[in-house]
Parts: sequence; structure tokens; C-alpha cells
Amino acid sequence: MDYKYIEQLLERYWQGETTLQEEAILRAFFSQENVPAELQKYKELFTYEFQKEESLSGDFDARILEMVGEEKPKAKVVTLTSRLMPLFRAAAIVAIVLTLGNAAQAPWDRGWDDPKDAYAKYHQQKVDTVNVLGTIQAENMLDSMKTATTPTEAPAYYE
Repeated sequence: MDYKYIEQLLERYWQGETTLQEEAILRAFFSQENVPAELQKYKELFTYEFQKEESLSGDFDARILEMVGEEKPKAKVVTLTSRLMPLFRAAAIVAIVLTLGNAAQAPWDRGWDDPKDAYAKYHQQKVDTVNVLGTIQAENMLDSMKTATTPTEAPAYYE
């Protein structure tokens, strides 16, 4: 079958020269079931009016207004401290484990069972500390005296 008239109408349609009656002819032609394969690509253009129009449901406005009225949950503020908190906790656990491990390895001195022994040990440590400090002070005093009695040469710029 020859579709020259339809092709001429299409040419005029693309140039914007068709009348309303000619456009109605094109719509009627493309609404048929058997449209030639070479004109099939134009079918959707002219049958769009006959397609079921999608519309919004009746409760669309109510749903939108409900969504607008909803309070959105506030965003959680994440600070550097809160991000590093698990790391701090892990470091604290490691420190506790190491402290307990060192305490378990240290020998337990049961000197407090007898108060006389505990006092004797305390007194001996105090005496040892005083002796060490006395020796250090004596050495420092001797060094100071040696420095004070040693003659020094005057610098050249004083002469």
C-alpha cells in the first residue's frame, strides 16, 4: 500500500504547516493497529493523547503535607573526642592489663605482718638515704672549696 499522502502530511507537520484537520488525520492513521514499519517510529508521537494519563492519587496532597509537617531527626554531631573514644577505651584496658601484669610479677614483701620489722626496715631505709645524701653533700662541698682555692688566670681583655 502507498502511504505518500501520510508522508507528505508528516513533512508539512515537521515544518509546522499542517491544519488541525490534517493533524487529526495523522492521529487517526497512527492510532490504527497496522502501521507500516518505516512509520512505526512516529506512532507514539501521535497516540500520546489516547494513552492513559497518569495522575496523582487522591491522598497525595495529604501525604505530602504530612511529610512536610514531620520533624526530621537532628543529625548527630560527631566530635573528634567521640570518634576517638573507642581508642581511648582500648588504651585504658591495655594500661590496666599491663599494670596488673607488673603487679603480679613483683615479689610481695610481707614486712607489714610484724610492725617491729616494718619499722626497722623503714628506719634502715631512712638512715641509708641520709648517708647517701650526706656523702653527696660532702663531695659537693669539697668540689666547691677546690674551685674557690684554685687560682685562675684573668682573661686577656682585663689587662
